[in-house]
Amino acid sequence: MLPKSSASITPLRALTTSRHQIPAHGFIPNTSISHRPLLIYHGAFQQPVNPYSVEQHLTAVGVVSPQWRYSMYTKTHFHSTTHEVLVVTDGRAQLNFGGEENPGRVEPTVEPGDVVVIPAGVSHRLLHDESGAFAMVGSYPVNSQQWDMCYGGPYDEEKVKEIGELSWFERDPVYGDDGPALYGD
Repeated sequence: MLPKSSASITPLRALTTSRHQIPAHGFIPNTSISHRPLLIYHGAFQQPVNPYSVEQHLTAVGVVSPQWRYSMYTKTHFHSTTHEVLVVTDGRAQLNFGGEENPGRVEPTVEPGDVVVIPAGVSHRLLHDESGAFAMVGSYPVNSQQWDMCYGGPYDEEKVKEIGELSWFERDPVYGDDGPALYGD
């Protein structure tokens, strides 16, 4: 059962999702350690998407804590200390997951209402802001460590070892007791 919020959520039975296992590349582990897929919930929040309503909804579900509103960095980076949940609220953009030189990379175009669940270790960056106004709400699991910034160099090797110790979601960040984050790998 979903909590009441002012955000309109696409019913789970009508939701389209994409799941991607992304191989390690160089010093970027991607999904090779957690074996959890990069998930994209296409149009999970119905338009128009209000950032405040998204934050209210995510807070009410109680799985992740919204922490910022911004675009995405244009430099490839990943987090070793926590998973990340992004909700697109404005604009349209092409993103890169896995590293630009990685043959197994994923480069989707996302738009308002899309949710991206990024496992720790999966690199990501903004490739192209098609609208000039791309923005997201960024959230992290409740009670997780502060997110860090790793850039895929040899200096990240020690940090990366901790990824395998991170627990996965026990409830879906958007849908609660059911949802794509809870389905098999």
